[in-house]
Amino acid sequence: MDYVNLGPTGLKVSRITLGCMSYGVPARGRQSWSIDRDDAVAYFRQALDAGINSFDTANVYSDGTSEEITGAALLSMVAREEVVIATKVNGRMNPSANGMGLSRKAILAEIDHSLRRLGTDYVDLYQIHRWDYETPIEETLEALHDVVRAGKVRYIGASSMYAWQFAQALYVADLNGWTRFVSMQNYYNLLYREEEREMLPLCEDQGIGVIPWSPLARGRLTRPWESQTARSESDEFGTSLYGEVDKPVVDAVIAIAANRGVPPAQIALAWVLAQSVVTSPIIGATKAHHIDDAVAAMSIELDDAEIAALEGSYQPHPVMGLASPTSKR
Repeated sequence: MDYVNLGPTGLKVSRITLGCMSYGVPARGRQSWSIDRDDAVAYFRQALDAGINSFDTANVYSDGTSEEITGAALLSMVAREEVVIATKVNGRMNPSANGMGLSRKAILAEIDHSLRRLGTDYVDLYQIHRWDYETPIEETLEALHDVVRAGKVRYIGASSMYAWQFAQALYVADLNGWTRFVSMQNYYNLLYREEEREMLPLCEDQGIGVIPWSPLARGRLTRPWESQTARSESDEFGTSLYGEVDKPVVDAVIAIAANRGVPPAQIALAWVLAQSVVTSPIIGATKAHHIDDAVAAMSIELDDAEIAALEGSYQPHPVMGLASPTSKR
């Protein structure tokens, strides 16, 4: 396993991050395919054995049970200092008027709830899950700065938003001497490359670590276009992300994988890892080979012809994966 600095920090993260959205009590979340505590433990052990030290979850995943499983599993196997635990805040956690968002009240309450569920005194990376159009960014940043000063959080990061919003947040933090975002967790893969227009150049210019979610396009890049899985059949959000225009890209991944004699997942992830601005893509694992493929992808070097084949059929997409200013809280 290789380790790299997260953005401008001295924090070392593995080149692969294990995403923990798949682990949670199914009855407590929106996804019926979640893996409960007893079965999830094996994936954390496999990840640790592979050298993965970075783990990403969120308070909203399976109504907090993903955090509970993540903390319990990791801290039963390794010392707290040996792993990098990231979580997120913004999603609705209770039905009250202040039960979601990035207000000072929400952030100060939710960090304590996350720490309790994770069973730790601090979070290494605390991320805003989306932009909150109903809270001034100044209020959000000052609250995040305060949880850092309180020792509850080591670094702060952001997730999918417009580049102008991220630039504004960085400027406001600098202007007020508040803690700066060090990472961007954005939606980026061979089927969705719109981040190359503005967000990724901004991150490169500002030295921000990039830890993309869904680098395998929710599995669409790992199998023939027509095939389905239990998750894809019930994944309404995922269905909205991709269409027939993406099939040629998937076909190219499968062809190159067949030529090399490796699974398509390794080719798709190797392309993401080859992007110089990417720090540590976040992969999900619900089968043992998912982690094996992710680790193996680190050793694959795509040649110019393969890269051209993978990128040549890309079709522009509408902006996806961001919070809407008209979304209801």
